[in-house]
Formats: sequence, C-alpha cells, structure tokens
Amino acid sequence: MTDETAPPAPAPRPSAEGIAAAAGRAARKGPPPVHLWDPPFCGDLDIRIARDGSWHYLGTPIGREGLVRLFASILKLEGGRHYLVTPVEKVGITVEDAPFVAVDCAAEGEGAAQVVRFTTNVGDEVAAGPAARLRAVRGPDGAIVPYVEVRRGLEARVDRKTFYRLVNLCDHAPHAGGMWFGLWSGGVFFPLVPSAEAAPPA
Repeated sequence: MTDETAPPAPAPRPSAEGIAAAAGRAARKGPPPVHLWDPPFCGDLDIRIARDGSWHYLGTPIGREGLVRLFASILKLEGGRHYLVTPVEKVGITVEDAPFVAVDCAAEGEGAAQVVRFTTNVGDEVAAGPAARLRAVRGPDGAIVPYVEVRRGLEARVDRKTFYRLVNLCDHAPHAGGMWFGLWSGGVFFPLVPSAEAAPPA
C-alpha cells in the first residue's frame, strides 16, 4: 500500500556531467541560445574559472578542451554572477576575474577605420566596436588591464603579450575634454590612459 502522505523525493543535485550532457544536446542544433533560456536556479557547482582562464571542477583542472568550450558556450552573466545554463537548470560557478582571456589580436585598416579582432582562449572571435566594448582598469600594481566584451556582458581579459601588440595599434585622440591614448576599432575610440601617462605596459 502506497503512503500518499510521504514527502516527495528531493530533486537530484546538479552535476557537471548532467550539465554537460544537456548542453551537448542543445548544441547539436547550433550555438546554444542561452539568452532565451530562463530555467530555475538549482544551486552552485564547484566549478571555478581561474584568472588565467583555466577551468577547475572539484579542485581539479578540466583538461578536456572540448568540455571547456562546451561549458563556455552556456555561460551566462546575471546580476553580476556567472552561471552555467541549460534549458532546464541554472547553476552558479566561481569566476576569479573575467571568464575568458584574449590571447591574440589582429587589425585591419588604419586610424578611425581600424577594426581590431580578438581571439579568446576558448575559440571565440570578436571585433571591438559598438557591440563589443573595450575597457581598461588599473590593477593592484597600477598597471593597465584591458577587457573586451565577448558576448552579452561576458568579458575577456587581454593577456600581457596581446596587450603589448595592442599598444602598437593605439593612437592619441581627444576624449572627455582631454587627450587620451587608446584604441580605434569599429568606428569607436576606446581610451586606455591619458596621453600624459602613456607608456609601454609594465
């Protein structure tokens, strides 16, 4: 005889394996439309993206590049937090800095007509411009650290070697009432530092 008063069985806890399987199914039809998914929050997973862009699960690096790229494709930023999202569940993860790292850049054109394209550690390519803003912040040591938007608020930190290349593509231009050293891309000027402070990165 069934006890109809028994409490319902608890929902299974989310797992990296389950998230990966759901993401894989969704990806068969093309890039996952993460911006259209609004599933319920199912808790946090012990997944961490380190500052160098490496992914870790339960304290162990995720060595499979395909799995990292799959997780990266379902990453979403909401309310300042990062989540992995499938059509049926959303789990929180830890991101030490930016979720991606820009590991290369290439430029076409010159001056205000220049377009600079960045490549990330997970294979994304993005051209800085009106839809992919570039910003610069000062690190704890005072060095300038640029970030470029990859998609829907998710950013890539520009790594040091790429920043050195980026500096060679920069120019001085008027901005906010003064002269700034910065990057033209996609018809937009992105200021990095006031011209008086312009110097090669440390």
